[in-house]
Amino acid sequence: MQHFDVAVIGAGAAGMMCAGVAGQRNLRVVLIDHSEQPGEKIRISGGGRCNFTNLNAGPANFVSSNPRFCRSALAGYGPADFIALVRQHRIAFHEKHRGQLFCDDSAAAIIEMLREECATGRVQWRLGARVEALGLAAGGFVLETTAGTMRARSVVVSTGGLSVPKTGATDFAFRTARQFGLKVIEPRPGLVPLTFDAAVTSGFTGLAGVSLEVDITCRGPFGRGTFREDLLFTHRGISGPAGLQISNYWAQGNDVEVDLMPGFDWDDLLAHKGRFRGHAAAHLAPHVPRRIADHWSAIALHAEERLRPMADLPDRALRALAARVSAWRAPVSGTEGFRKAEVTLGGVDTRELSSRTLGANRVPGLHFIGEAVDVTGWLGGYNFQWAWASAVACARAL
Repeated sequence: MQHFDVAVIGAGAAGMMCAGVAGQRNLRVVLIDHSEQPGEKIRISGGGRCNFTNLNAGPANFVSSNPRFCRSALAGYGPADFIALVRQHRIAFHEKHRGQLFCDDSAAAIIEMLREECATGRVQWRLGARVEALGLAAGGFVLETTAGTMRARSVVVSTGGLSVPKTGATDFAFRTARQFGLKVIEPRPGLVPLTFDAAVTSGFTGLAGVSLEVDITCRGPFGRGTFREDLLFTHRGISGPAGLQISNYWAQGNDVEVDLMPGFDWDDLLAHKGRFRGHAAAHLAPHVPRRIADHWSAIALHAEERLRPMADLPDRALRALAARVSAWRAPVSGTEGFRKAEVTLGGVDTRELSSRTLGANRVPGLHFIGEAVDVTGWLGGYNFQWAWASAVACARAL
């Protein structure tokens, strides 16, 4: 029988962070993962350079059925704290866009940093080992694993969600929570491309590959989300940062509204339309890709109106075009699923957990951190910041 103070199950971002911090508090820690290599999701993130945090990360950048839950952990360990750790390990990084921080070189530097933190804490590794059973025992838990039987005073589940299955994602965290009688908010894909019905998709095939900056809005289960980001049309629907961001707010039956020309002054165009001898699509083309201009002119204007100079168009026609372009209701019917999702929405219900320790209120010693918990961040480094913050909050309480 192997005895530990803490068994951390899952050697991803949150798991390695938690193990390292706990080990450096002089706790005897074992870190278990069924994969042979730790941090696979870190390795492929950010195009291989790991968008490891966002300078602007705060509670408002996360969605949850219990939105206040993340406040405590994020307040206790913010972006500046993780940046200090990155600098301590002399990892070069840069800000790419809207507070997103990336490694200058490889994401492997972040994995190596976390491994070094675990080494400092004398963490014992059990890679390529599966937890086959987890049960309560006097003074803690018993873990039956393919690397032998272990006992631990506390167990931290950091096995993530169902997104990016090629990295070895499993539902272990959710099965474990249910085993101990904890409620799980039904997991669903997050930060995922959105799809249209097949009958609708054919009308947009000519736009596949077109990208433009938009304002995108959806009011769904987590309130109203609004973003100004680049939208990408695909053969099946919409993606790009705008599509991924709004997917966290979308649910079946909710409208996704898109302003394809944010900030454009349509009233000024109406007032001065006499200046423009070209047709409507030609006037829109400098502001949006030509395929967008042609497509929306075709659906908003009658055939003969599309060929007339803008100066000769009735105000009614221009208002119809403005309404279509500035308030397009994207016909979203589904998502590309967990295979294409970057994160998992839902997870262990935060009402079952302490916001200070990430421990289960009804099962002393059992903790859930990172993506396993019903806290999901926006695109742009926010989910990594939740991994670090929840891990540290848990490790400090063990």
